[in-house]
Amino acid sequence: MSWKAEVDEIDRRRARALQLGGDASIAKQHARGRMTVRERIDALVDSDSFHERSPIAGSSLGAEGEDFEPTNVVLGAAKVARRPVVVCGDDFTIRGGAYSQAGLKKALYAEELALRNRVPLIRLLEAGGASIAGTGGGARGRSGYDWTTPPVLNVSSMACLQEIPVVCAALGPVAGFPAGRLIASHFSIMTKNSSQVLTGGPAVVAQATKEELTKDELGGARVHGRNGMVDNVASDEADALRQIQAFLSYLPDHCRDAPPRVDVGDPVHRRDEGLLEGIPRNRRQAYKIRRLLAMIVDAGSFFEIGEGWGRSQVTGLARIDGFSVGVLANDCYFDGGSMTADGASKIRRFVELCDLFHVPIVSFVDEPGFAIGSAAEQAGTIRAGMNAMFTVLQSTIPWFACVIRRSYGVAQGIHLGPDATVVAWPSAMSGALPVESGVALAFRNEIESASDPVARRAELENEMAEAQSILPRSEELGVHDLIDPRETRPLLGEWVHEIQSAIREHVRTGPPRYSIRP
Repeated sequence: MSWKAEVDEIDRRRARALQLGGDASIAKQHARGRMTVRERIDALVDSDSFHERSPIAGSSLGAEGEDFEPTNVVLGAAKVARRPVVVCGDDFTIRGGAYSQAGLKKALYAEELALRNRVPLIRLLEAGGASIAGTGGGARGRSGYDWTTPPVLNVSSMACLQEIPVVCAALGPVAGFPAGRLIASHFSIMTKNSSQVLTGGPAVVAQATKEELTKDELGGARVHGRNGMVDNVASDEADALRQIQAFLSYLPDHCRDAPPRVDVGDPVHRRDEGLLEGIPRNRRQAYKIRRLLAMIVDAGSFFEIGEGWGRSQVTGLARIDGFSVGVLANDCYFDGGSMTADGASKIRRFVELCDLFHVPIVSFVDEPGFAIGSAAEQAGTIRAGMNAMFTVLQSTIPWFACVIRRSYGVAQGIHLGPDATVVAWPSAMSGALPVESGVALAFRNEIESASDPVARRAELENEMAEAQSILPRSEELGVHDLIDPRETRPLLGEWVHEIQSAIREHVRTGPPRYSIRP
């Protein structure tokens, strides 16, 4: 007695799973300008490396399963740049990506598989939220969680964040629970024109708040690219997949291993002459920090995270002599480079990422202090700032700080790290307050009573600026070294080699543990 009939049925169901929601649904997906889930996976992973798991999970009502429909979740093991990953993607061509019981189980299986194999997890999201009608398998209208145990997918997502790199991309509408899964990641992306991230969609919002808004007005990239809901906005799906590949290249497969070294062929002793003129002598003149960073890190290696929000602070991953480093810097074109509430939140998340995955931090300091004014007070800047401060002080990864211009007030401590190697450029200035505001506060009566208040203020500002020069501080070993800006890259090259034993010890110590923060 042969089992051929059953094997043929397995083959038929697998073939049906490859068809997704069918030709008509696929055509609609393409008409929206979006790839199907299988096209996305093919574009993301190495050629012929995707090995699908549970392809015949689905549902059927017919006695012989002739009406079999696959779940709208596709998952499997694959490789990205020859390194193993687990990929889990939503299929919008079947019921708009709304999860079924089997679909939720597949999503959970993907997380369990990634944790078990200790490899990065990639979620490609395009799905709706919960339905009051439920997800099947119970009484009509029964929905939501049981109260006796925590929701297993939430627990699993938390476990993933503690152990392995998790990257999520919103590649279409993502609402409700899938939106939560997007944010439960170390790096999140949404496409500029084709995705929306929503706690509740337009119909739900209209019913609850009487607001009549489109999906884009509620949760498009113009909203979430600026509020920190997602880390990066991609120009299109191809760019989103490229960013996923780039991000993972800097991190280890899991938190029990060190980041890989990738030699890009850039000489570590390169001295860029442009650094000598990188900081204007006029302290009121702005400059482009990313231009300076490009002169220091390995050529083409700076990968920025969070460019669209908390814009006074710059965070990103880069390489020095092939070693992964986390980069912090100030952008004086936004809020003068001051520490805003959003900027502090951005730094906190970034430092936690680096500390978990053993990426040493290089900080380029031009910090005028915490942002001030009514907007800053309403945003709770000092609480967010002290939260970031405690995150930095509790981190145990090696730090290197290079003071390139201003280093003022309490906020400067967020950039200096615990037990950091600290060097400074000749352009560095430091004190309790920036010169202009400090002079206005400390010498107000003297300025107002002068025969020429403008001239007297300028004299005092010049006097205080000289006092804030880095030279006296370097004489007292208030900084480990005062360097030629052109020496920054060679010095960092020496430092990253010196700290490798500390990185290995950091790996052996295991995931970080933090106390309560402000």
